[in-house]
Amino acid sequence: MNFLKDKRIVMTLDAGGTNFVFSAIQGGEEIVEPVTLSSNATDLEKCLSTLITGFRKIMKALPAEPSAISFAFPGPADYPRGIIGDLGNLPAFRGGIALGPMLEEQFKLPVFINNDGDLYAYGEAIAGYLPYINTLLEKEGNPKRFQNLVGFTIGTGFGGGIVRGGELFIGDNSGAGEVWLLRNKLDPGMNAEEGVSIRAVQRVYAEVAGIPLEETPSPKDIFEIGTGLRAGNKPAAIEAYRRMAEVLGDAIANVLTLIDGIAVIGGGIAGAFSLFLPVVVAEMNSTYQNPVGTIYRRLAQKAFNLEDGQELKKFLIGDSREITVPLSHKKLVYDPLSRVGVGISKLGTSKAVSIGAYAFALKYIS
Repeated sequence: MNFLKDKRIVMTLDAGGTNFVFSAIQGGEEIVEPVTLSSNATDLEKCLSTLITGFRKIMKALPAEPSAISFAFPGPADYPRGIIGDLGNLPAFRGGIALGPMLEEQFKLPVFINNDGDLYAYGEAIAGYLPYINTLLEKEGNPKRFQNLVGFTIGTGFGGGIVRGGELFIGDNSGAGEVWLLRNKLDPGMNAEEGVSIRAVQRVYAEVAGIPLEETPSPKDIFEIGTGLRAGNKPAAIEAYRRMAEVLGDAIANVLTLIDGIAVIGGGIAGAFSLFLPVVVAEMNSTYQNPVGTIYRRLAQKAFNLEDGQELKKFLIGDSREITVPLSHKKLVYDPLSRVGVGISKLGTSKAVSIGAYAFALKYIS
């Protein structure tokens, strides 16, 4: 199914701790002016009323009846049943709130709720980085195609999602892709999010620069300092992103050890990829050593930086060769280079989440 040409309309929501932003998608594109309302995060009755009001405002602005409601909402949750658990940034939700069933009753529409990291990965697999890479492989004449994708988001936190063969992998407890809970390579007593997030970059910059944390510039400013576009402590900026990249590269390698596919990075810090992505890929291509000194690769596959022109070219060409079928004159094209790649979102995180939410709903109501 080509979701980008589908005429059905799905109402969506960007749920933050401060504001709820309501919208609607048709053919993978936003078709209304978004409506922003205060989330009323500490008052459940007001919060639920806000959700109903926001979707009703969107419904009135639509050119036709919507087919579903689909959106990302923070966890913990039982996403398939639409039940939200105890949330940190929305403290009104405590003890299990049947948000999906409530909205289904109010609007007489199917309602789909997922984690934002999951929907981001799904959007990238449906209409983002996965088709982008496979199109490039086709143009190169390489028979290899990728079916699996892991999406990572880096910002206030560290999120992720897994898509296998076109299917979003949710898990038995709605807990698949919780990459923030992977172990932090540089500080094993902490989780990976403490090394891969806005606060992680700022903390290391402050530490290396010898300044109070409250005086630390934003990650964007730190990136510009590191690339010489802004005055500041350049070595501290480079080190801040280097450490983040080492933890991130280890986390991506851990996931790709099990998933074996393409990794795509989005989120607020993704724009600084020129500083951190080479280190990420170097970490993925690092080695282990066993007790007798034997060296072997961190990953069975070779990892490529897909944002580097030369690396991308090598990735696309691979090691394609023609072989003959034994006891036959038939020939086959074979590419024995086992490889994975890491790139930066072409869609942008917000659009990938929206497309993911849209496609997920249409898949299950079609």
